[in-house]
Amino acid sequence: MPSPDENPTTPDVDAGPGHDVADAPLAFGADGAPPAIQFENVVKKYGDHTVLEDLNFSVRQGEKVTLIGPSGSGKTTILRLAMTLEHLTGGYIYVDGQPLTHERRGGKRVERRKKDIAKMTRRIGMVFQQFNLFPNMTVIENITEAPIHVLGRSKAEARARGIELLEQVGLEDKADEHPSRLSGGQQQRVAIARALAMDPEILLLDEVTSALDPEIVGEVLWVLREVAKNTDITMLIVTHEMTFAQDVSDRVLMFDGGQIIEDKTPEVMFSSPEHERTQSFLQAVL
Repeated sequence: MPSPDENPTTPDVDAGPGHDVADAPLAFGADGAPPAIQFENVVKKYGDHTVLEDLNFSVRQGEKVTLIGPSGSGKTTILRLAMTLEHLTGGYIYVDGQPLTHERRGGKRVERRKKDIAKMTRRIGMVFQQFNLFPNMTVIENITEAPIHVLGRSKAEARARGIELLEQVGLEDKADEHPSRLSGGQQQRVAIARALAMDPEILLLDEVTSALDPEIVGEVLWVLREVAKNTDITMLIVTHEMTFAQDVSDRVLMFDGGQIIEDKTPEVMFSSPEHERTQSFLQAVL
């Protein structure tokens, strides 16, 4: 049995003989830059159940893209695959032109070494539905833990950056509190600050307001609007907050049955969608 750092090969689901990493059809932008993230022929199955089948799309560097669609359409699975929290059944994901978990080598689809995958995932931050804060740590400790132990920053440097981020999310006075003493909205804002503390190139947002009481949703969305407006971080967002999607998105992708059925600017998507499924979905949620 191969060790974790070896590269077991899996059947190549979409690469013919002679394909290598350099042959990947990356969707380079007009400026010659590779996409921040690209899904190429992505497949995700759970046993006999196929969640994503031959999925292809890319997000430009600095672009804000929102995924909408009914529950079970594969939106959260996309984010979890990008964060390597789920194993890719087939296909490839690229980050800044580099393979994330699998690459082409000698005509085969090969899984990358764990340490190479870990290096790539450092470019990506994720904020979850649940806050996932460490209850035994203070707010500032939650924010500085990864920068110290993963990025190798000094405690002083990490704390200074953490306080700066807490100021951005309006919680500078909560640095030494424990999560249990914060409201759900405050905990989610800490989770956003924690993700930003790793200086991600890509930020994944998975229904970050779904676990919150309606009256505190606005405070979290305000923080995310500021991040979208004031940073060049690429954002891939799953949300049912349609007004938020309209405000922050460069593009909106409508998903159904694990496939993109419509890809539009928010202005077009929310005013004159073409697909009947998109029309019925938006009528139900707006």
